Amino acid sequence: MKMGRDLRGKTGKSSWRCPKSSCLSTLLIIFLVFSHSTVITALNYTYHKRVASLRLARIQKHLKKINKPAIMTIESPDEDIIDCVHMHHQPALDHPLLKSHQIQGAPSMRPRLSKEHGQRNYTGSNTVRGAWQTWHQRGLCPKGTIPVRRSSVDDVLRAKSLYHYGKKQHRMHLARFSQAPDVVSGNGHEHAIAYTQASQEMYGVKATINVWNPSIQVKNEFSLSQVWILSGSFDGSDLNSIEAGWQVSPQLYGDSRPRLFTYWTSDAYQATGCYNLLCSGFVQTNNKIAIGAAISPVSSFSGGQFDITILIWKDPKQGHWWMSFGDNTLIGYWPAELFTHLADHATMVEWGGEIVNTSPNGEHTSTQMGSGRFADPGFGQSSYFRNLEIVDSDNSLSSVESISTLAENSNCYNIKSSYSSEWGTFFYYGGPGNNPRCH
Repeated sequence: MKMGRDLRGKTGKSSWRCPKSSCLSTLLIIFLVFSHSTVITALNYTYHKRVASLRLARIQKHLKKINKPAIMTIESPDEDIIDCVHMHHQPALDHPLLKSHQIQGAPSMRPRLSKEHGQRNYTGSNTVRGAWQTWHQRGLCPKGTIPVRRSSVDDVLRAKSLYHYGKKQHRMHLARFSQAPDVVSGNGHEHAIAYTQASQEMYGVKATINVWNPSIQVKNEFSLSQVWILSGSFDGSDLNSIEAGWQVSPQLYGDSRPRLFTYWTSDAYQATGCYNLLCSGFVQTNNKIAIGAAISPVSSFSGGQFDITILIWKDPKQGHWWMSFGDNTLIGYWPAELFTHLADHATMVEWGGEIVNTSPNGEHTSTQMGSGRFADPGFGQSSYFRNLEIVDSDNSLSSVESISTLAENSNCYNIKSSYSSEWGTFFYYGGPGNNPRCH
């Protein structure tokens, strides 16, 4: 008995047709399974979309908090957006400890120059010039405002999380070389530094730093050259640090340009502090320098050498830690309220370079420090710090006479110090990273 009509074509193949009741049951099962699968897929898509929307909303809420309303906006040739924000509306004043803080227009006094300054030529040769900032090509912010580099959603998304945006990695293990400040072994941070632990109390640091454009191998690595002012215990959670210099950080800024930066922490990088103005704390008073903006021009091999001068000192009367840039241009200050140990004085200062080595492809990174050359070639090839000075208890600048130097792996990055009547205490430093001798 035939259950259905035999359909046979030219190929000789046949097709079987099921009974009406069986077909309906089969189709119903297929429909239900397909429909259930579609519903699950739709729910998952909606769920993931909802999570993304919530994250985006949190990011936008945070950006609204740190991107203050601008009186004027300047679009830099390097695509940075610089907002001119009213000085009394700046991010610093959102800090809980600064709710009633009155902005100080200027320090009560600046560090006094020592006698040796009158005999020293700070400009060096004609090939050494001060570096400035790229956004100046499009204008300057009016008086009464401060320039703030605008943060974007993309900036935050490049960070590990919203919480980590603008912050240094929390350093869980503070295994240090003997007596060396801010040197952390085993977490990928490598240094070539000079440091001093003067017998007297220290109230400031000064140096002139050569600016280069080192290459970064992967986006979550960085290369920086900076000064550190430190106080507190190096193996605990109460380390206070004030830092400033230049850095190349694709993850933080989205490009590979050297940029002026600042940093502070009062608890060993755990919860307090941040880069630049990405959290409340640092009070800016200057309308011409944008912290976090690109420095231009930069040094070139056997060509023009460009450097920046940074001075950080504690005001003897107000207790705030002031920062000046270049030819004594005041940038602003870290209020005394932010700190514990640095509310008094510094116990150590440091100068030098730092990189992050994530060991891409299982090898040492080729991220460069300084110019990407070792210290040996010297001027025109190697990066330098010159005229190293500290501020003493009398609020006087004095040349550093004795420094210690350290490089964890001198086959990757090294440092060599010296002294001259023109440059005072100075050193060359840096390196290429990955090379046949660097492991």
